[in-house]
Amino acid sequence: MVLSCFIILLLTLNPPEGIVAGEESSSLFFLHYHGLLVGPEGTCFEGGVFPAVMTFPPDYPLSPPKMRFTCEMFHPNIYPDGRVCISILHAPGDDPMGYESSAERWSPVQSVEKILLSVVSMLAEPNDESGANVDASKMWREDRAQFDKIAHQLVRKSLGL
Repeated sequence: MVLSCFIILLLTLNPPEGIVAGEESSSLFFLHYHGLLVGPEGTCFEGGVFPAVMTFPPDYPLSPPKMRFTCEMFHPNIYPDGRVCISILHAPGDDPMGYESSAERWSPVQSVEKILLSVVSMLAEPNDESGANVDASKMWREDRAQFDKIAHQLVRKSLGL
């Protein structure tokens, strides 16, 4: 309950710029927060309003939360089902694939604000070498105009246009 109150206060009283969030539901096992992320200025996602859910496990902050967009997204670091793939949300310790350093992965000292800012930054600058969505990664590298066109369509869709 204390964790729930802390996160609600952080996200509602002092949210990072471009982010609105609040408690969606909670149980003894998980806390779920629904939020809206605004596409960063100067990017192909600019102006979009993208709903997402962050789920905190019972052993948070020892384990990272999970984050998933609940709208259609096309991005190298977002799986087709909306799950966000970013280093800060990966379990602590060494990467079994040897791609990430342990310093890039989850640590209990990470804040919810840092997670959200990292995701907004990821929208602006994807890591196309570690793609969760292979098609989006390939298009980001090889056909940026088509990628931007799809992103602009998603922005319009997120606004109900």
